[in-house]
Amino acid sequence: MRICEVIDSIKPYQTKNVLITGGEPLLQRQTPALIEALQKENYSVSIETHGEISIEKAGQTARIIMDIKTPSSGMCRGGYQKNIHLLKESDEVKFVIASEQDYNWAKDFILNTKFPTKEILFSPAVQAENQPGAFPGVSAKWLADQILKDRLPVRFQIQLHKLLWGPNARGV
Repeated sequence: MRICEVIDSIKPYQTKNVLITGGEPLLQRQTPALIEALQKENYSVSIETHGEISIEKAGQTARIIMDIKTPSSGMCRGGYQKNIHLLKESDEVKFVIASEQDYNWAKDFILNTKFPTKEILFSPAVQAENQPGAFPGVSAKWLADQILKDRLPVRFQIQLHKLLWGPNARGV
């Protein structure tokens, strides 16, 4: 879609908050232009990124939600490290927890890292239907209990799109 088509498609929803997600939106050449165009239309823009690509340009004007990949994702490469210092207080860091190993890894990571953000989120990952063995998944109750037991300075978040549209939902 062209940028003007994107804007035209969201106008009927009469929202002022737009989340650009993907894949990885910072791999798209037109993302900076899309952010600029949305902001000219008075939209508040957030970008969900895995943080492996520099957030420097996009993070100056958009709110960043850095989804740091945990070990069971198979995408935990560590490139996000170079972006942590670029985060703003208004940005968020998110960990999707799919196993006890992920939880322990994320817990150690947040307890040993100084984040400039106020919000750190832990979200339970549920195993997608028809994809056995992809990752074990954890229950929301288990994760909430672990966070409370360890008194972690995080906010619990459920992947609402999975709850509303099912575990195989890729976006609506």
